[in-house]
Amino acid sequence: MTRREQAIQIAQPGAAEAMQVVEVQVGEPGPGEIRIRHKALGLNYIDVYHRSGAYPLPLPASLGMEASGVIEAVGEGVTHLQVGDRAAYASQPPGAYCTARVMPARCVVRLPDAIDFDTGAAMMLKGLTAQYLLRRTLPQGGLAAGDFVLFHAAAGGVGLIACQWAKALGLRLIATAGSDEKCALALAHGAAHAINYRREDFAARVREITGGAGVKVVYDSVGLDTWEGSLNCLSPFGLMVSYGNASGFVPPLSLGTLAAKGSLYVTRPTLFTHLATRESTQAMADELFGVVTSGLVKIVIEQRYQGLGAVVQAHRDLEARTTTGSGVVLL
Repeated sequence: MTRREQAIQIAQPGAAEAMQVVEVQVGEPGPGEIRIRHKALGLNYIDVYHRSGAYPLPLPASLGMEASGVIEAVGEGVTHLQVGDRAAYASQPPGAYCTARVMPARCVVRLPDAIDFDTGAAMMLKGLTAQYLLRRTLPQGGLAAGDFVLFHAAAGGVGLIACQWAKALGLRLIATAGSDEKCALALAHGAAHAINYRREDFAARVREITGGAGVKVVYDSVGLDTWEGSLNCLSPFGLMVSYGNASGFVPPLSLGTLAAKGSLYVTRPTLFTHLATRESTQAMADELFGVVTSGLVKIVIEQRYQGLGAVVQAHRDLEARTTTGSGVVLL
């Protein structure tokens, strides 16, 4: 049995207007799959990369990486979800911008009753990203209470989660953002210091804050604009974590640069390497749900859009960097 549903697709990469609402056929889940009816969709900058072609997808392409909803059908071999369960996910393949879909069950986890659909859609990709950064992507010797870390774009969805989580871990997070208002938001959510990189040399300020020592790790989703400065913020044996390219791709790196700046380490991780198995996905989600339901981390939803057609405006807002916290599309 198939049914008609609505989805956002692109025929070719392009601007926000390249996204169109189309009708698609959604059938029954096969082995290892579920069908979920969405209640809310999460918005992430990776969606812009997919739409623009920066991260190419086979065409025509469906977009969207996280959502929440209700399980409608369960395929053979799926035991951790049942029909009627409230659920949420951050997943490959893309395709969350739709009313309902069939997808791999290993990506999907049961949503605790204490977390509503809006929060579930807003927290999965961003919260799991913060989890793998702060809990799994660590400098030599790990991180301990009192250590300084630098986090770029700290007033965004991932950043505000990271500010709170870092504080709960006892870390001193130095936030950067592009306005005084965004810096204030990061401070209000647990950052120990905040730097407006449009007005200050953030590398010099980091050295000042740390008494010249630098930070053990930099978490950088900005890319091109912050790369050189980020390397200059690291202490010897420090770790540079480049996990996004909002300002453009990082240029080729000479390994000699790492030696000259103090035997530095560099990594380019992705969330979906960490979510490769159902077991790792569940373990990461359990830790995320724990810090949210305990109140240590609050999911800040600053933008709400109504209906699939509003995704175009949501992308315009993301690219204009006028957003803070998380955004969701309500269905």
